[in-house]
Amino acid sequence: MNILGISAFYHDSAACLVQDGAIIAAAQEERFTRKKHDPRFPKKAAQYCLTEGKISVKDLDHVVFYDKPFLTFDRLLMTYLSIAPRGVRSWIEAMPLWLGKKLHIPKVIKKELGYEKDVLFTEHHEAHAASAFYPSPFSEAAILTIDGVGEWATASYGFGKGKDLTLLKELQFPDSLGLLYSAFTYFTGFRVNSGEYKLMGLAPYGRPIYKKLIYKDLIDVKEDGSLRLNLSYFDFLGGMKMTNGRFAKLFDGPARKPESDITQREMDIAASIQVVTEEVILKMVNHLYKETSQKNLCLAGGVALNCVANGRILKEGPFENIWIQPAAGDAGGALGAALSVWHRYLEQDRMCDDRTDTQYGSYLGPQYSKEHIRDYLDKNGFVYTTLDKDNKASTIAKEIASGKIVGYLSGRMEFGPRALGGRSILGDARSKETQTTMNLKIKYRESFRPFAPSVLEEKAANYFSIESPSPYMLMVTKVNKERCLDKKVPASAPLMERLKEKRSDIPAITHLDYSARLQTVNKSTNADYHAILSQFEKETGFALIVNTSFNVRGEPIVCTPQDAYRCFMRTEMDVLVLENFILYKEKQPPWKETKEWQKDLILD
Repeated sequence: MNILGISAFYHDSAACLVQDGAIIAAAQEERFTRKKHDPRFPKKAAQYCLTEGKISVKDLDHVVFYDKPFLTFDRLLMTYLSIAPRGVRSWIEAMPLWLGKKLHIPKVIKKELGYEKDVLFTEHHEAHAASAFYPSPFSEAAILTIDGVGEWATASYGFGKGKDLTLLKELQFPDSLGLLYSAFTYFTGFRVNSGEYKLMGLAPYGRPIYKKLIYKDLIDVKEDGSLRLNLSYFDFLGGMKMTNGRFAKLFDGPARKPESDITQREMDIAASIQVVTEEVILKMVNHLYKETSQKNLCLAGGVALNCVANGRILKEGPFENIWIQPAAGDAGGALGAALSVWHRYLEQDRMCDDRTDTQYGSYLGPQYSKEHIRDYLDKNGFVYTTLDKDNKASTIAKEIASGKIVGYLSGRMEFGPRALGGRSILGDARSKETQTTMNLKIKYRESFRPFAPSVLEEKAANYFSIESPSPYMLMVTKVNKERCLDKKVPASAPLMERLKEKRSDIPAITHLDYSARLQTVNKSTNADYHAILSQFEKETGFALIVNTSFNVRGEPIVCTPQDAYRCFMRTEMDVLVLENFILYKEKQPPWKETKEWQKDLILD
């Protein structure tokens, strides 16, 4: 039984193939088109899924879309009618896409794929809930989904048991924790639907001095976590912006212009909305526990990518265990929709052992053979050395230990926004210079943004205050106190001065508040990556390294060896590893910009 799940036309379009209940392949369209957060129909991602599953379109039993467009159109129509004639510009800009594609999803899918059968639909938050529960290791669990908006719902909760999934209640538009956080993302000068994690990373540099103001003027929160927004401060109902003049007046001036200097005001605003978000989520979680009496919790929706809040749920919340969908945003809706058809529509049972999830480390994307990579390198005259199985991990570990920055492509590409050792840039967490070098010379991004560590799962407790694995880099926890250094730079000091202060013996991954967003690496999930960490420990005594996504700012994570080489040569990265081939920057021929990297993906 072959089921293809599709998410498209909002942001982060993706496709997922499920065969007899097993997740065979999943990928975002952006990885193939090289357009970040690509919202277009995921034609290339779908083709990859079919190729990975060794099937053609004719072999598909079901295709399912992760959203019910008519319900979403109903929300838009009702919203525009409620504020008319205001919002006419937004309405005019939205209509061509709706009338041309979004209201004709079955026709679009059949045309793009050559598919001839009926198309199925799930509701948006049903897809999120399914993506959270069905791949989880739990036979029973409470489920919480939180995002900006999907159809009418902005959050929902329920529970899963076996193959059955029940959603009990939902919060509806325009009252949305996700939209509230995105409004502050916009106001502090970051891009909505992609810059929220920047706001989260900025928060530790500020003080939550606007917290009371947010509760007083912007949001009314009940004990169960439900909320109402004061819409007189927002412009997202029918305008072209998230906030309005009243919002700006409330926060002492206009919104920060993108790419302009970040001031203490933005830091304090970030700290304030982050604390409010965490508190609201904790209220939701506590209420859900009372309603369901479950010991396990599953999370999905874009807000579930707020790993600081996730860390607090694990530490302060009532649930014993938490599992978060690695592709928690809209991309994961493709996976959830496909699994929902298998378990809910076709009523097929789950295989669950309450220990291991069925997401396979989220390594669900393309993999490239050694023959493919060698042919590519030889054809272009690139200089490389072949590593054998015995010296690969030790060679890479020694390069990292010597201070080199290593681009690493190995195995299948990750599904979701996090690099987990398949498409990663690696560095030495012991060096205070690593964060600055990676941010400014390789990632070309804001200097304040923290980096995450990958740590051997069995050694994580030696470095971090965490009691359970974090394989998908979705939890923030504290660095152990004995590793931390006292702060000497005052909180009133400029951002760059505070940024450069050494805060622990693993400074490259220790954020301003002594926290880290960590990935624990299990040998059974990714043996090659685990081997590098093990060798690095033998070299240095430290069982962790810096791991950031293999891309530069404004581009998606690399997919192909061609993408990886191009990124390597256009940055100040020192070393590139493509499976068992290692390349050194100084030995490469001069780089010339070509269109070669844009060619269609070659699948082996």
